[in-house]
Amino acid sequence: MQPAPLSSGGSGVKVGCAGWSLPRETRPEFPQDGTHLQRYAARFNAVEINSSFYRPHQPATYARWAESVPADFRFCAKLPKTITHEKRLRDCQGLLDAFLPQVTSLGEKLGCLLVQLPPSLAFDAATATAFLRELRQRHAGGVALEPRHASWFTAAADEALKDAKVGRVLADPVLFDAGRDPGGWPSLVYVRLHGSPRMYYSAYARDMLDALIVRLELEAASDASVWCVFDNTANGAAVPDALYLARGLAQR
Repeated sequence: MQPAPLSSGGSGVKVGCAGWSLPRETRPEFPQDGTHLQRYAARFNAVEINSSFYRPHQPATYARWAESVPADFRFCAKLPKTITHEKRLRDCQGLLDAFLPQVTSLGEKLGCLLVQLPPSLAFDAATATAFLRELRQRHAGGVALEPRHASWFTAAADEALKDAKVGRVLADPVLFDAGRDPGGWPSLVYVRLHGSPRMYYSAYARDMLDALIVRLELEAASDASVWCVFDNTANGAAVPDALYLARGLAQR
C-alpha cells in the first residue's frame, strides 16, 4: 500500500524541506516508485530549490520538475549567490535577466523566490530600494528575503520591504529580538528552520513543533501565503520534522 498524501488540512500552509533528498530511515513514509522529487511530492506540497544558489539550471530542467509534481505543489527558488553574496545586490540587472527566465519555466508552480543575504550585508536604503525595484520590474510573484544583519530588523528596512511587497523571513535560530516575528509585507509569511541548537543538524523538539503548528494556522487565517521550510538537512532531521508538522496541520 502506498502512503497516503499529506496536506496542510484547510490551512493552506506550504510545508517542505530545503531540497527533496529522502533519508533512508524515512523512505517507508514515501511511495517506492518514481523519481526522488515525485516521491517527495507525494507527501509534501512545497520544496525549496537551494541548488539554484550555487549554479544555474536549464529552463528544461525546471519545466521537467514542474511537470513531475501535483497541481497544488509549489517551488521556492533561491536567488544565485552571484547576486546576493558576490554583487551584494548592486548592479544585478544582467544576472536577474539570466536567472528569472530559467526559474519561471516552473510556470504556475513557482510559488516564491528566496533572497538570502550574507551576514555581513547591512541594510542600505539606496541599494535595497534599487535592487527590489529591479527585481519587481521582472517578477511579480512571491518574494521572501532572509537578512542576517541587525540593520535589516529596523523600521526603515521593514518599510522598504513592505513597499516592494517582499516578506522578511522568520528564521530559526533567531538572531535578533526583532526577528522573532515575520516582517516586511504581511501577505507573505515565510518560516525557515535551520535547526537549533546546532544549525543544519539539530532536530526540533515536538513541543516546539506543536506550538509552531498553532502559530502557522493563525498566520494562515489572516489570508497570508504561509510557508514553513526545514533546512536542518545535514543529519537528515528535516524530513521527519516536516512530516510531523504536516501531519499536525492535517489533523487539526
